[in-house]
Amino acid sequence: MVKAKEAVALIERIKELLAEKKAENVVALDLRRVSETLDYFVVASATSTPHLQALERHLLEKLEEEEDLRPRPTAGQSPRWVVLDYGEVVVHLMTPEAREYYDLEGFWADAERL
Repeated sequence: MVKAKEAVALIERIKELLAEKKAENVVALDLRRVSETLDYFVVASATSTPHLQALERHLLEKLEEEEDLRPRPTAGQSPRWVVLDYGEVVVHLMTPEAREYYDLEGFWADAERL
């Protein structure tokens, strides 16, 4: 898992990897001041279910290959929302409809954007 001091560098790398696969509306949130249990979220939109799967595959492969990182197991994955839990950094890949419905940025509106 990622150490807190490495989290910001990991977030920047995740943003770069998502940009390589044309993720839309990528937002990183620093939750440390507004949550007792969460540190950072990266939220990104995919244009379709195949695009969502491509983003997930790309992140999984590159972060394992480059950083030797594997996400913690998560339950309840869906074709509309994928969660990759890297400890301090949790990545949410969503279809636009799921992102609008669950509104993570609205729920965490007090969080600082990175």
